[in-house]
Amino acid sequence: MPAHAAVPVATRPAWTWRLLPALAVCLAAPAFFVLLTPWLAWVLLAVGVGAALLIERREAFERPPSTDAAGDGIRRPSLTRDLSLIAVGLLVVSVIPLKAELDNLAFLRFTLALGGAVVVPYVLSRWVYRDYAIRFPWRGGGRWTKFQWSWLVAVLVLGWLILPFYFITSGVYMNWPVVDTPDLIARLFVGVGAVGIWDELFFICTCFALLRRHFPDWQANILQSIVFVSFLWELGYQAWGPFLTIPFALLQGFIFMKTRSLAYVVTVHLLFDAVVFAVLVHAHNPGILDGWFLV
Repeated sequence: MPAHAAVPVATRPAWTWRLLPALAVCLAAPAFFVLLTPWLAWVLLAVGVGAALLIERREAFERPPSTDAAGDGIRRPSLTRDLSLIAVGLLVVSVIPLKAELDNLAFLRFTLALGGAVVVPYVLSRWVYRDYAIRFPWRGGGRWTKFQWSWLVAVLVLGWLILPFYFITSGVYMNWPVVDTPDLIARLFVGVGAVGIWDELFFICTCFALLRRHFPDWQANILQSIVFVSFLWELGYQAWGPFLTIPFALLQGFIFMKTRSLAYVVTVHLLFDAVVFAVLVHAHNPGILDGWFLV
């Protein structure tokens, strides 16, 4: 089943006990990346995956193994397996500090940890669980519509209006290193773009896609946004940043659901991050880009 394909609605009731273990696993993200309390995150992951296992064993005892809890003859994907994939990804990311740095060692650290958070769940899903739950549908829904092209322009305009005010008036631009040489500016450009692409690979194509196999789209989107926004918090989007990152995370999930296109959500993200990059350069180098922004 493709990662973007939804499980039939009849098998995804809005409110079940299955939601609690999924919430526990997703709440491990703010424990890791906001509270910086690893032991609490480990407990939440263990409770979430363990509770999913108990729920599924109880369901298996109460019904024939070839049907779901609704009795419609459709086999449910394993919640325990899917939550374990999200948990593994979070554990891999959590092994490094997410403070933005631009030296070679930091680039290597981010490459191994963030890359591993995507690769390890994918390998487990494909070759251990053999359910192909994680996929990366690059083209997805076909040619982009006029509305989709218009939204790309809107992203640039909104970013230009909002991001300078956010970064500069809140002072959060200081969470990123000073970039005052061509080499550092180039490294910032590569780093911001690479992390933006990774965001979509992990939060959308992995977390959101796995959660959609079990819960209605709106619930899965809220759950993935908890993980998405928590990561961005430690990365540097602090102060009142969640008022921006929460809508962004929800929109990215919604756009992926509608377009079924990784290429499109990556393009949206990279355009937004291009403005982030320009604002960071502007904030650290007053006078260089003053004519570009209102703040």
